Amino acid sequence: MDVLRYTAFSDSPDGGNPAGVVLDASGASDEEMLAIAAEVGFSETAFLMPAGSATEGDERDAATRMTVRYFSPLAEVAFCGHATIASGVAWADRHGPGTLLLDTASGEVAVRTQTKDGLTTATLVSVPTTTKALSDADLDTILQTLRWSRDDLDPAIPPRVAFAGAWHPIIAARTRERLADLDYDFDGLGELMADRGWTTTDLVWRESPTVFHARNPFPPGGVVEDPATGAAAAAFGGYVRELGLVGLPATLTVHQGVDMGRPGLLTIDIPAEPGTGIAVTGTAVPI
Repeated sequence: MDVLRYTAFSDSPDGGNPAGVVLDASGASDEEMLAIAAEVGFSETAFLMPAGSATEGDERDAATRMTVRYFSPLAEVAFCGHATIASGVAWADRHGPGTLLLDTASGEVAVRTQTKDGLTTATLVSVPTTTKALSDADLDTILQTLRWSRDDLDPAIPPRVAFAGAWHPIIAARTRERLADLDYDFDGLGELMADRGWTTTDLVWRESPTVFHARNPFPPGGVVEDPATGAAAAAFGGYVRELGLVGLPATLTVHQGVDMGRPGLLTIDIPAEPGTGIAVTGTAVPI
């Protein structure tokens, strides 16, 4: 298999979140895909397999349908946003801009690509979103593993668990300094997340009504921190809509990876209709 390496949500190879991309993984076994993801060593590698052309509606007729599976170095994950953005750009680099319809374990995700001034941008539209309560016991465990207290939380952005293809607890810091000081119990948080089926923990700080900063611990994938997390961004967009934190429709900007020295930029477009998919946009470039 031809394994490509892209970084998503950045126009520089030194920024964003690296992902492996295999544009044709036909016939690969689960064991082979996991072994390749471990060898690549990025937080996720996407494996695409041709699934024919779409047949519903004019716009979908022009789309290419693919099945996609995502593997971290340790396990398969249901959905990965940054590897989806990387896959869309990698596909466009070889076949030209257009639309991919990706059949993921969580449902269909559409990816639209466009190229301008030599830079390709991809927009994914997530599966329908869901937000649910985070129990006090789970919140206490998360805070204990993060070495945070309840006084560190922003009371205007309450803890929840959100879904847009994968589940993410959302925890908002009161200050940028609290977000910047990330030193957590990897094994402790990983055990809770694995038990609950959560993918990353989405830690956020609000700079302004529509500008946020984020960090995403990812111990279930064997990764201390994800530099730019499209799946969490989509889940966060659904959370913001459900809690009415902004006027709708809305566009949010999320800065992630800054504290890791790999700055990335994610754009979240939130439609007003409850539960509908969230659009996440970013660039990607080969490494």
